[in-house]
Amino acid sequence: MKDSYLNFTNVGIGARLTSILGLPRPEILERYETEKPTITGAVLLGGGGKSELLEVLATLFESMRTQTLFHSQIPEWLKIANDSGLITGRWEAEGTHVQKVKALVFDATGLKESSESEALHRFFHDSAKSILPCGRVIVFGRTPEHCNQPRKAAMQAGLEGLIRSLAKEYKRGVAAQLVYVAEGAENQMESTLRFLLSPRSAYVSGQVIRIAKPKKVSRAPRDWSAPLSGKKILVTGSARGIGTAIAEVMARDGAKVICLDIPQAQSELEKLAAKLDGSALAVDLTGDDAPETLVSEARASGGWDVIVHNAGITRDKKMANMRADLWNSVIDVNLSAQERINDALLGGGAINKSGRIICVSSISGIAGNVGQANYAFSKAGVIGMVKSLAPSLARQGITINAVAPGFIETQMTASMPLGVREAGRRLNSMQQGGQPEDVAEAVAWFASSGSGGVTGNIIRVCGQSLLGA
Repeated sequence: MKDSYLNFTNVGIGARLTSILGLPRPEILERYETEKPTITGAVLLGGGGKSELLEVLATLFESMRTQTLFHSQIPEWLKIANDSGLITGRWEAEGTHVQKVKALVFDATGLKESSESEALHRFFHDSAKSILPCGRVIVFGRTPEHCNQPRKAAMQAGLEGLIRSLAKEYKRGVAAQLVYVAEGAENQMESTLRFLLSPRSAYVSGQVIRIAKPKKVSRAPRDWSAPLSGKKILVTGSARGIGTAIAEVMARDGAKVICLDIPQAQSELEKLAAKLDGSALAVDLTGDDAPETLVSEARASGGWDVIVHNAGITRDKKMANMRADLWNSVIDVNLSAQERINDALLGGGAINKSGRIICVSSISGIAGNVGQANYAFSKAGVIGMVKSLAPSLARQGITINAVAPGFIETQMTASMPLGVREAGRRLNSMQQGGQPEDVAEAVAWFASSGSGGVTGNIIRVCGQSLLGA
């Protein structure tokens, strides 16, 4: 749906008027376009203590052909970059002249106690005014729960408060994230770094991502421009809205998509499948025979590589007015059906080696919502399912993650009363609603073969919504 206020505030008289009146002025977000580089602009590097990821980062930036600059606090970067064949230079910020950059990347893995946090202040204080609109901020740290010293655990945990605050301060479409990299998982960073630096992550901000060392070998895609090439991907609820966007992005990235929705949507489903050169599967996921039907379909095509549980419904009523059938139908579609299907596909060997399971939760499952107790329960249950299954599936080389969309511009949000719709759009750090493709891009990152170390994560695609933050 068109956001008239967003467009008005970014042209001519609208821009001047909002400036005079002190009204919010959302940035028009940069989104992914094929054949464009991962990031357009320089990356400024910083670090503290004995940073442990600089050599890995140099290799990755060279692979992405990214221009880098380095803060004076990490003079060792010059040699590391040169050894990696990466052109770099010292960042200068003298007087009124400040070099502008597209991203700030700080390696905090070497910080062992809170008394060393001054390195964070120095870097972000110096560079705060240098980041361009729609820029990126990424801090790398070590997973606090795996730190063997309490002081280091406290230091690393503090990074979460820092990154969420920076994400709210920078505005202008700037997204900020924290990435915890477990020791031994350094070779699993590329997929996540590419996603977070690129316009693919336009509406993801203030998030904490954990990269673990996979139990089984996880290889990066051969071609990062088509990272899902050769993959067979089931997308449920794909006849409209976010589901359609997910199917389209999967196909764009090279996948063969199996588009699934209810029989009543078969016409739209077949049109989408034809457009994407995929296949259509009309199935009621709540039917008793649905799990076995999916197992049979998967086996017939040699197994599926990725399962995207997007299908979901709402039946909103305040609890006092909610009938049992409204409660039960939402739980069955949004949660119980996923559980039954996962059990059948995993038990039937229908998910291929290094498979991916991706669930669509919701910010309602994190923050709750008036009149959505059933929906919030189901989406919170999805989060619990993901976290519970992740360790056991990791032993099989399978990852499971979830996206939790916030206010996304769809037919459903278009039908909201104007006041509620505007509140949903503005009550986040990006001061606007997201697009279905924003959710789809996050799903594609989880689906990548290069994301083998990313499991058990719940990533909000909400522009850092102030609800539940």
